[in-house]
Amino acid sequence: MRPLRLWALLLGALLGAAAALSYPHVAVLDGAAAYRLLWSRRGSALAFRLEVRTRGYVGFGLSAGGGMASADIVVGGVEGGQPYLQDYHTDENRVLKKDPQQDYHLEYAMENSTHTILAFSRELHTCDPNDKSITESTVRVIWAYHHKDLGEAGQNYHGSTRGTKSLRLLNPEKAEVSPASLSYFDLTNKDVPVPDKDTTYWCQMFKIPVQHEKHHVTKVEPLIQKGHENLVHHILLYQCSSNLNDTVLDYGHECYHPNMPDSFFTCETVIFAWAIGGEGFTYPPHVGLSIGTAADPQFVLMEVHYDNPTYTEGLIDNSGLRLFYTPVLRKYDAGVIEAGLWVSLFHNIPPGMPEFVSEGHCTLECLEEALGAERPSGIHVFAVLLHAHLAGRAIRMRHFRNGEEQKLLAYDDEFDFNFQEFQYLEEERTIMPGDNLITECHYSTMDRIRMTWGGLSTRNEMCLSYLLYYPRINLTRCASIPDIMEQLQFIGVKEIYRPVRTWPFIIKSPKQYKNLSFMDAMNKFKWSKSEGLSYNELVLKLPMNVRCSKTDNAEWSFQGMTAFPPEIERPYKTEPVICSSSSCLPCSLSFTLLFVVHVTSRTIGNFGPFVQ
Repeated sequence: MRPLRLWALLLGALLGAAAALSYPHVAVLDGAAAYRLLWSRRGSALAFRLEVRTRGYVGFGLSAGGGMASADIVVGGVEGGQPYLQDYHTDENRVLKKDPQQDYHLEYAMENSTHTILAFSRELHTCDPNDKSITESTVRVIWAYHHKDLGEAGQNYHGSTRGTKSLRLLNPEKAEVSPASLSYFDLTNKDVPVPDKDTTYWCQMFKIPVQHEKHHVTKVEPLIQKGHENLVHHILLYQCSSNLNDTVLDYGHECYHPNMPDSFFTCETVIFAWAIGGEGFTYPPHVGLSIGTAADPQFVLMEVHYDNPTYTEGLIDNSGLRLFYTPVLRKYDAGVIEAGLWVSLFHNIPPGMPEFVSEGHCTLECLEEALGAERPSGIHVFAVLLHAHLAGRAIRMRHFRNGEEQKLLAYDDEFDFNFQEFQYLEEERTIMPGDNLITECHYSTMDRIRMTWGGLSTRNEMCLSYLLYYPRINLTRCASIPDIMEQLQFIGVKEIYRPVRTWPFIIKSPKQYKNLSFMDAMNKFKWSKSEGLSYNELVLKLPMNVRCSKTDNAEWSFQGMTAFPPEIERPYKTEPVICSSSSCLPCSLSFTLLFVVHVTSRTIGNFGPFVQ
């Protein structure tokens, strides 16, 4: 066999082996589609592939705040036929420094006439203080590139070719059914005039078009009007009463408004939720959202939260959702449970707090009654959406059984208000009758001088979890709110006017609060950090009012009753982090590929473009 032919076969085999290292996750990091990130979980490591429209250097990093300060960075490229990759970090002043411990490992590097392609890997936990551990939390990915290589003129400034994007790098792989083979229908607003105010909730009724036989919705995609990506903050889809008629479809209206149509009040059961930054959601192969039967939604209410902090005038929106469905039925019907803190002024956070923790309880009494009546063997959670507003910093969904804390159901220790999507659970979690669920939210109000209140505005706060589960049962909301009277006593309130005829109610004594509302009194109180910490300890121990709701505005008997936070006999012990500084995945293959790139990089353009 001729040497040239042998070399060609070797090259083909090696490139084929490289392609076999598939990357199930893909994200375009810039608006011009010049920078594509692909990645894959490889045991205790992540493998990355960068496809960037440049023949210069490519930078990629992980950052706590989304900027260059205190970031974990890798820079690479192909210069003069030689591949290079260097592990760096920056200090708090954004000064780039070479890492003494090199934890990013190059697998292959390619360059053609337009693009540079880098493949490398890194352990999730390196125990290098200059590296950022990769967890299931949100990760702020930072990126940059330059038309020159790094060695040509030192540390070339990337200029405007840089940016940041929030991602979940450890979201499990999911089976994808091609939407092209599925039927779909759209639920979209039609020319909604968005008011020039910071927060608007707009509600519109729709009728589900498929009615004659059962189908399963298997995927839901957001349809966000171009240019409105930051205006549309979240979309909730509610099931409404089946007793409505088509007259409710005539017009939309602002939600939670005194003149809101009565039909809107029949829509209490959340069947889907999408939030800013999220992509489409695909149900697991054995689960679907049921439509077409008498028990399924015939009329739905789509609630769109518009966030317009700059009070921009003249905005017209046509955003909504696209639902893909099939007559090929899945084994189980999906349901949604809204858990956490009942949205109310009873949920409040003092100003100037570096950290304040709120808890919303899905109590054992509610779960005992609802699951015991309909599903004694339990329900299975497969995805969770964690939701808060601008003060949110971290959210955890905690799970308890018989006084023993289980592994966290879901968490995001680096919550990003502008990136909220369903987290697929790596393993489904069974919720049994008598379990407890706590949605735990961590906030920072360091930049605020007045109380932060639970409410609908993004300047208010929420602490919610939306659990996607199967099989569907008659439980739509499992939440709580702490009792108000002890909150008042903390700031020295002794008496309020009774009977309560106004909300917020009016305080009678002591003198410094006389005739003030609850909100005004809380704002008047002199909050210090120590007072805020004491108040936080108090509210976490208070008795709570429980919300335990069925569909169609019905209630389980425990609705409105009082319960206490659970006593945790055995807290969960976090598994120790196992570190490694070596993430060379298929080392012998990587070494050979580097050799291939070194030999062929000058002529690799002859093989055609590597990026579409």
